[in-house]
Amino acid sequence: MVASQMGLCIICLKAPAAHVDHCHKTGRVRGVLCFNCNSAIGKLGDDPDAVRRAAAYLEGIAWKPTLVAPGVYQLPS
Repeated sequence: MVASQMGLCIICLKAPAAHVDHCHKTGRVRGVLCFNCNSAIGKLGDDPDAVRRAAAYLEGIAWKPTLVAPGVYQLPS
């Protein structure tokens, strides 16, 4: 599995893959991740919806307005 990932974490593609990740409900192995990515998805409760909301937040398309100029906010569409 690590060889098929070229030795890298399947999420960040930067750090060495050193931690076997698995589904806590089924026990099925999903892949091999770096420590930080494995911790991150664990802190998000292994919840794909929470991960999508986090990605939307980082991409600036979350619910909160974006400051575009002093006192001027843009709401997401």
